[in-house]
Amino acid sequence: MSDDEFFLARAIKLSRERMEANQGGPFGAVIARDGEVLAEGWNMVTSSNDPTAHAEVTAIRRACEAVGHFELKGATLYTSCEPCPMCLASAYWARLSRIVYANTRDEAAAIGFDDAFIYDEVPKAPRDRSLEMEHHPRQDATDAFAAWAAKPDKIQY
Repeated sequence: MSDDEFFLARAIKLSRERMEANQGGPFGAVIARDGEVLAEGWNMVTSSNDPTAHAEVTAIRRACEAVGHFELKGATLYTSCEPCPMCLASAYWARLSRIVYANTRDEAAAIGFDDAFIYDEVPKAPRDRSLEMEHHPRQDATDAFAAWAAKPDKIQY
């Protein structure tokens, strides 16, 4: 069995175990690098009352804590399902190198986890989204950005 199949099987097992334990939906994730597990995660949305506690985000948070850094370059995210827009964006922010997944977003939609609406909303201009958004430009906000740009000891991310 390849590493990909081994770690993906673990993500799928987590999805089922944690779902059956009523911790959340049927989603599990493993992050591995160089054949070693950095962290595991599972959906905890309903058990933690946290809509961001998806399996992939939970695994990313734990992996970053484990390695003591906000980047996971060289690591692979193994997940029981194609990541939703939030989880995909989180994978990009974490600088993961690969994603390997089992179920597709269409299969998730078929059981009630339909992210198509969010995928459709993201590319729209803020004024065209269904979630009301208002732009209130302020000098103090501009000043905070200018201070960041000039900060000599900032850590880029």
